[in-house]
Amino acid sequence: MANKILAELTTLQSGRLYEVGILRHHCPPAIHGLRFRHASLVVLILLVATVSLATGCGRTNAAPAVPSPEVEVAKVVQKDVPIVSEWVATLDGYVNAQIQAQVAGYVVAQKYKEGSLVRKGQILFQIDPRPFQALLDQANAQLAQAQAQLGKTEMDVGRDTPLARERAIAQSQLDNDIQANRAAKAAVKAAEAQVEEARLNLDFTAVKSLVDGIAGIAQVQIGNLVNPTTVLTSVSQMDPIKVYFSISEQEYLHFAEKINAQTQKEIPSGGPSFDLILADGSTYPHKGIGLLTNRQVDTATGTIQLVCSFPNPHNILRPGQFGRLRAAAEVRHGALLVPQKAVSELQGAYQLAVVGSDSKVSIRPVTVGERVGEDWIIESRVKPGELVIVGGLQRVQGGSTVKIKQTESAKGE
Repeated sequence: MANKILAELTTLQSGRLYEVGILRHHCPPAIHGLRFRHASLVVLILLVATVSLATGCGRTNAAPAVPSPEVEVAKVVQKDVPIVSEWVATLDGYVNAQIQAQVAGYVVAQKYKEGSLVRKGQILFQIDPRPFQALLDQANAQLAQAQAQLGKTEMDVGRDTPLARERAIAQSQLDNDIQANRAAKAAVKAAEAQVEEARLNLDFTAVKSLVDGIAGIAQVQIGNLVNPTTVLTSVSQMDPIKVYFSISEQEYLHFAEKINAQTQKEIPSGGPSFDLILADGSTYPHKGIGLLTNRQVDTATGTIQLVCSFPNPHNILRPGQFGRLRAAAEVRHGALLVPQKAVSELQGAYQLAVVGSDSKVSIRPVTVGERVGEDWIIESRVKPGELVIVGGLQRVQGGSTVKIKQTESAKGE
């Protein structure tokens, strides 16, 4: 219909223009201008009416209202939660004993299997004992001579004492006998010390382990000449085993009171237990306890070193391993928790989409704290029980109305 009206208007306009052309040639200029304006006005009115009519005829139904987006929400939960911290850790033996020779000589035997468990006092290496046996025999002979000389001086004193009392001999002779006896006694003690030294040196030719632990690879071979500065091997006591980790100076100041209270105890107790995450991602089955804190902060890194110990009955843990330590260092009382997926980040700022009782969305900037499992501690601008959007965030904006699709509870509620 609109097309038909436009066609008629076009024909009418063409006729008007034709009349205008005739009038230009036969009518005065005033009449010409008056009629032209009249014709244009009529055409303009008809065009406006036509467009309005066409628009009205083309509009059949009004556009439908946009439905409110559906979103998933979760409640803000308030409860006490442990704050779990994690640190990089290195393992080392509880005792690492370097086994060195105490006498010089040739190694004639290796008495242990490398990498095996050895016991305290077990012989690891044998140094040629013959020179030391000869020195012991010589010391025993010198002791026998000293003892014989002591016996003679004792007899002299016993014989000359009554004679000097009866003035049968000079008193000076008895005095000499007494001094000789004292010198002989001292010589015997010196000879006994030499015998003991020779016996110790002979015993030192059998190099023994000083602790129970795992013996390392031998650093010498049979036939090597060793001396007291030579390291033969190492033995590490690994049950329990030490685990070293470092915390920042800020962390230390936060926990200083608790840390120092533990280090004053002979056997630390009452502190947090530690979990050890191994290199393959598995968690070591035994719990660790805090043992000690180093005396100073490392000026190069700004950290202080702490040590804890873990039971190691099957020697699974070895010195030099790396892992991660986890511990619940403190408990946050009355913490406000929301699922981590409810928190959005933009250029370092965090915000939550909160649904009010009127189903309208409020975008709130918030301050976040530590992460606890799948939740996040919120420090400000939320209250317990409020609903935060966890699904459909991309479809909402501040002030818009939403429809709650599903209500989830924060984990642990």
